[in-house]
Amino acid sequence: MRLPPLPSLLGSHRSDLSASITVFLIAVPLSLGLALATGAPLQAGLVAAAVGGIVAGSLGGAPLQVSGAATSLVVVTAGLVHRYGWRATCAITVLAGLVQLLLGALRVARAALAVSPAIVHGMLAGIGTVIAVGQLHVVLGGSPQSSTLANIAALPGQLAHSHPATPFIGALTAAVLLGWPRLRGRAAGLRAVPAPLVAVGVATAVSAWHTVPRVVLPEWRAPLLPQLPDGPVLGVAAAVLTVTLVASMESLLSAVAVDTLRARRPGPHAPPARLDRELLGQGASNVLSGLLGGLPIAGGAMRGSANVEAGARSRRATILHGVWVLACAGFAAGALRAIPLASLAALVMVVGVRMVSFAHIRHVQRHREFPVYAVTLGAVVLFGVLAGVAAGIAVAVVLALHRLTRTRVTVTEEPGCHRVRVTGQLTFLAVPRLTRAFAQVPPGANAVVELDGSFMDHAAYEALSAWCGRHRSRGGRAVLGDGAGRTVSEPLSAHACRPWTPWRNHHCTRPAPNGAPATSGGQLLGGVSAFQRNTAPLVRAELARLAHEGQSPGHLFLTCADSRLVTSMITSSGPGDLFTVRNVGNIVPPPGAETSCDSVAAAVEYAVEVLRVSGITVCGHSGCGAMQALLGSDHEPGARTPLARWLSHGRPSLDRLRRPSSTGPGGVALAGRPVADDAERLALVNVVTQLDHLTVHPPVARRVADGSLQLHGMYFHVAEAQAYMLDTATGVFTAVAPEAATAWPDDAVPDGTAARDAPSQVSADEARAGGARPPGGAPGSPETEGATTKV
Repeated sequence: MRLPPLPSLLGSHRSDLSASITVFLIAVPLSLGLALATGAPLQAGLVAAAVGGIVAGSLGGAPLQVSGAATSLVVVTAGLVHRYGWRATCAITVLAGLVQLLLGALRVARAALAVSPAIVHGMLAGIGTVIAVGQLHVVLGGSPQSSTLANIAALPGQLAHSHPATPFIGALTAAVLLGWPRLRGRAAGLRAVPAPLVAVGVATAVSAWHTVPRVVLPEWRAPLLPQLPDGPVLGVAAAVLTVTLVASMESLLSAVAVDTLRARRPGPHAPPARLDRELLGQGASNVLSGLLGGLPIAGGAMRGSANVEAGARSRRATILHGVWVLACAGFAAGALRAIPLASLAALVMVVGVRMVSFAHIRHVQRHREFPVYAVTLGAVVLFGVLAGVAAGIAVAVVLALHRLTRTRVTVTEEPGCHRVRVTGQLTFLAVPRLTRAFAQVPPGANAVVELDGSFMDHAAYEALSAWCGRHRSRGGRAVLGDGAGRTVSEPLSAHACRPWTPWRNHHCTRPAPNGAPATSGGQLLGGVSAFQRNTAPLVRAELARLAHEGQSPGHLFLTCADSRLVTSMITSSGPGDLFTVRNVGNIVPPPGAETSCDSVAAAVEYAVEVLRVSGITVCGHSGCGAMQALLGSDHEPGARTPLARWLSHGRPSLDRLRRPSSTGPGGVALAGRPVADDAERLALVNVVTQLDHLTVHPPVARRVADGSLQLHGMYFHVAEAQAYMLDTATGVFTAVAPEAATAWPDDAVPDGTAARDAPSQVSADEARAGGARPPGGAPGSPETEGATTKV
């Protein structure tokens, strides 16, 4: 094994040492505050921090996670101390640690991540509410009650008889804690000092002139052995299960969160989290912490994120933090005894308030899981953590069953088609309603089936496919789409694969968030990175097949080089579908002309003679700069600049535009609306002209004459996202409708173009079974299509 270079090794050690000091300065006041909130001896918090840092840091599977007294276990531990006493609580901690060791050995850690995030966030919010209300009494100079409702009921009396100085100390601590990270200007450098340390330090200094309750640390002595709880076995088992569940869930979720933060950081990384090993490390920590008289332990996202942000590189930072806590408990007890209890209570109260995250509430609301969140939060506050989690799971199951069974099927008659809209999940339970709805669609009618749900089981798919087959056999047509109107699958389509990269939420050309102009290199690299991350896994198998078999496109697509014209998006094409030629103005210079272009002629010859394409499409577009330039000035063959010489090939289109015709100037028109202006008319005329130029090329002329090659004209209006196809007999461009067949013959439909609705002799079942494979894409079906990539 090769050792890393010495400078890198020393730099890693320095980063870990610095991070360990930062986390230590956060952990000491937080551990004391959590011990105070539970009613346990204050030294129990320091024991948990030391054991969590050294043992969990050494044995755990999340190298950068920092373990110690857990905020999520405050309510549970306080209840245990109140009911069983401290020594029995230590025994429950040991038993919970043994259960964690068993679960880690059984490798079930991943199962904890299957719990709905709404339940987890609701549990944490409920715990935070209980902590905040309870610690408010300590800030006011009193003691918390046994339950949240009792704390709320006793709050008016506590306010009336509060200690004269403690509310000020608590408010000062909270103000410093919240304001310290917001320092700006010259004082911004001070933010490197942890806010909890500053808040407690300022409060301690101010309280020196006041008589207030302070930290009481007993003399260190050998810990008493844990004592088995005196009570019903089922009650003790429930307590052990609660500690195990809460500690394990917080540790595993925190490990995932810390891993995410670590992955965003540049430079060398620690190994990714191994969750089963992390559960084993947490179990060993809880066993030892309980034996030594410490609080229950769990990994904490707050301390872990501070560790990452402070520059930790390995588990050395976590272990060293535990060593510093141990040294502080042994040699700095006098300094700790000067801390006012109100300051620690305010620190924990702020942590509790932050556990109620409005960002989490918005998140669960967007996913329609707010009832799960609210029930979990309320049940935790009223009945405890275990009851709250159980209530949340029950509500989540009920909601899932409700969504699975609640399906609405409606049929509406619209001009030219019948629309069958399915709202909800499409399962076997909805098949009778689906069948009744299909019975309302007349034979031979055009039908659109909208599937506004995320799940379809096999029975529903078979019913849908069977109806599509029967409807086709009676001369009808059917299109399947989603709730937004996008096509999901079309059994009648000649091209069953989906676009590779549909454009939705396209942001890569927006300015950078800090206002600095985004560089072209950065945009390109970001796009390539997104391709490797999102699209490459979807197309890798198809590209491997094409690399092995070679290209055999069915169509030559000749269009403009304008950056807004994205061929794959317009034609829904994938790799291998189209042989594309792009140039300024989608121009095809005729052979033998002055300044003739061998590049375009070579591409046409290669496509027609070598690739043996069956169709050629010339596509113009709205807002074309080349057409505007042609209208604005003369470009003679002898023009001096390369661009001017190239645009001179467009003069035949300009001459055609000036010819009168019954159809209109230039002999072209748009069906359904007038031509907007001269630039749009010239773009239409230019398509017709370049088709004429194509027929002069000998390879094209021979293939057109024997009927093996067909030429097509197309116009794309960018702002309307609308394609128009040319009828060469009349010179009229007709808009392509989403649900109507085009005028192109079946054997001339370019793979992946808008003419997807042409009749097909291959059924969806045959394609799905591998009987036929549409060029350039995987077989499509209602249940297999839909893998998309957002750019």
